[in-house]
Amino acid sequence: MNWKPLALLAGVTITFTLQITAADWPQYRGPSHDGVCPDKISQAWPEAGLHQFWKKPLKDGFSSFAVGGGKVFTVVAREIESANQEVAVAMDAATGTELWAVPMGIAKYDGGGDSGTQDNKGGDGPRSTPAVVGDHVYLYSSRMVLKCVEAATGKEVWSSDLIKDHGGRNIYWENAASPLVEDGLVFVAGGGNGEALMAFDAQTGKVAWKGQDDKMTQSTPIAATILGVRQVIFLTQAGLVGVAPKTGNVLWRQAFPYKTSTGISPVVSGDIVYCSAAYGVGAGAYRIAKNGAEFTSTQLWFEAGNGKANHWSTPVVKDGYLYGICNQAAYGKAPLKCLELATGKEMWSKPGFGPGGCLLVDGQLMILSDAGDLVLIKPVTTEYTEITRSHILAGKCWNVPAISNGRLYARSTKEGVCLDISPKGGSGGAE
Repeated sequence: MNWKPLALLAGVTITFTLQITAADWPQYRGPSHDGVCPDKISQAWPEAGLHQFWKKPLKDGFSSFAVGGGKVFTVVAREIESANQEVAVAMDAATGTELWAVPMGIAKYDGGGDSGTQDNKGGDGPRSTPAVVGDHVYLYSSRMVLKCVEAATGKEVWSSDLIKDHGGRNIYWENAASPLVEDGLVFVAGGGNGEALMAFDAQTGKVAWKGQDDKMTQSTPIAATILGVRQVIFLTQAGLVGVAPKTGNVLWRQAFPYKTSTGISPVVSGDIVYCSAAYGVGAGAYRIAKNGAEFTSTQLWFEAGNGKANHWSTPVVKDGYLYGICNQAAYGKAPLKCLELATGKEMWSKPGFGPGGCLLVDGQLMILSDAGDLVLIKPVTTEYTEITRSHILAGKCWNVPAISNGRLYARSTKEGVCLDISPKGGSGGAE
């Protein structure tokens, strides 16, 4: 397996503290870290396809889009000075015109290629997604350089090399996690002993706190409120760990197996936290309890193997049920499944999606298959119920789209596209 995944999620009422507008999609998997978008969209797509505002070549990579301030941000691979580098790019959200490009450093991925969706070759390229907050964009490279640049120009504001500055211990397939930004702090994993989990001041880049000895995975941390307490949850090689955002103090831990690679983010719904990993590890759900100031975690269920595990496609939760793409790899074939979150009971399974991306939009499931099909599905537990679908991209689509102001931004290893999914545009009208 030559892909080294990514991931992010929550199914809980969240108080989000960033300064964003309702139309922004500022970070990986959206402003609430859970892949949920409440915006109204069209649920009757024209046979000719969704109205396309733009489609542009975006060669190599699995990074998704962040959207803010009229711009979209992603990371691509380009040859610069005869070396393959990760490059952050800003594009005009309305036209797709490139506004600036910032090299993030040399990147060398293991294996890969781009020979179709039915093989295990990764179409190597960047996997971390930028975050945009106000005037700044935050980037985390495969070689663990955390960087803040100006959103308007790409000019560097500050940078920290976790390997050089903090004893960072990269993993074999290198970093794929995205930076998490909330309440003036940037959260990442990857430092050495005593500084494995870190928070940086978003304005200055100074270390706000550091701690723990956990070895990193490719999982992006999330922020969620559990039992009234805001926390940042990491999925490390040791398992789940919830920490206080301002101090890094550990609130609770839950052991979870690690083997080869862990790609999805934790999923939170109420007091239940779900996580999984491929390579035969499995999936499980854990109930968090609180007695005074003390938190505890209790296993509700765990099933080893790949049958219910998510490779790098983080699921979404609605009304106590988990909807996600399961199995390891299974390109073009991996099934979308509905599981009862508290028990792991499988309600239904529908093959044919491959390891793509999952969102919950306007109360409906929106799945981007690895082959570039955008599919709208009713989140019901009785049976798989498809509403509509449209083929939107060529190449491999191993990430989630971004949604902002009635527009969907999605990309593959070949191209990026902006589509009108607003109630007017998706039904055939155009601006």
